[in-house]
Amino acid sequence: MAKKKNITQEKIIEWYMNAVLSAGKPNSIFSFAQENNFEEADFYKHFSSFESLEKAIFGVFAKETIHLLHKTEAYKDYSSKDKLLSFYFTFFELLTANRSYVLLQFKEMKTDFSRLSVLKELRVEFIDFVNGLDLEKIDFKNEKVNKIQDKTVAEGYWMQLLMILKFWIDDESPSFEKTDLFIEKSVKASFDIQQIAPVKSVIDLAKFLWKEKSPMV
Repeated sequence: MAKKKNITQEKIIEWYMNAVLSAGKPNSIFSFAQENNFEEADFYKHFSSFESLEKAIFGVFAKETIHLLHKTEAYKDYSSKDKLLSFYFTFFELLTANRSYVLLQFKEMKTDFSRLSVLKELRVEFIDFVNGLDLEKIDFKNEKVNKIQDKTVAEGYWMQLLMILKFWIDDESPSFEKTDLFIEKSVKASFDIQQIAPVKSVIDLAKFLWKEKSPMV
């Protein structure tokens, strides 16, 4: 049988995710290519290893989320808050469509912290997205201090995304409706803090987490 031609990054990702879910991580790139009837060299046109492929998968989730957002005509007129909410809701829709694979990856992270590196490209894409939002910040009239503030804000939202990920992984509600509620409360609280507004929404978020007895509390 002739080998498949025009092997794309998307096809390799699809085959890899299916392989991992069906029979576990392939023993080698050679066996993976043989199983899917393409040349091993075609794999290296897109990825250097299975590890780089796994990092790319989470990066693709973020890239596809941003792509879908920009396809929405009204998105450019959204407030920063609504843009972030839209990112989260769209991102977790994509994760839900691939939940079995995502849960498997996070299960491995629990026993091998070095596996957290698979989130590297997701982190880069997300922080770049956050930096592109028109977030309200204090102008300290000092370039170095302002840069530190920018980095702190971006890292804060990265931690928020990780918190939501943890909540989503543990969520057993129908259609993950509690995750949607957690997203809304988390974003509202973060924007209230950012604007130095009353902390009622922060207390509301804390009560919600306590009620759910989340491991994060």
